[in-house]
Amino acid sequence: MVSFASLKQTIMYLKSILLTVNSLIISAGLFAQNNGKMKSINNKAPVKCSKSITINASSERVWKILTDIDNWNTWQTEIHNPKLNGELLPETTFDWKTGGVKIHSTLHTVEPFKRFGWTGKATGMFAIHNWTLTEINGQTMVTVDESMDGFLAKLFKKSFNKNLEKGMHTWLELLKKECEK
Repeated sequence: MVSFASLKQTIMYLKSILLTVNSLIISAGLFAQNNGKMKSINNKAPVKCSKSITINASSERVWKILTDIDNWNTWQTEIHNPKLNGELLPETTFDWKTGGVKIHSTLHTVEPFKRFGWTGKATGMFAIHNWTLTEINGQTMVTVDESMDGFLAKLFKKSFNKNLEKGMHTWLELLKKECEK
């Protein structure tokens, strides 16, 4: 007869192996696809979405609010404990929490008033997230693109795509509201 403790230990061991293998597969795939430059979303990822909105504010105003990571939680109601770990530069990391999940992200693109992007890691997931700002006649078209890959993204593809689309819509609406104050 197998003891509960033995069964629990075996399950934890298998879970650890799956997470390690998943991380290695994701890392190898991303490196091969992007040659180490993670500036574009992964169009082959099981979870991806793109959305746009026009904001009645200059790109400078939108940029200021969007890149003030430490204060995201003052206007983005679904984000908690955001913390930029240095200056707003490529390779700087930041930590945040959304949907109950802790995320560790690394900036990859910081092009003032135009482009802002990062990669993010959470258990079983790897995301690439990009923002593009285009100012036309005092208004700013904001486009956001994101892809998610990994074991959990493949397993829950349908619900994650639905939630990503809903989350992006909410984020854009809240950004618009904050920028147009």
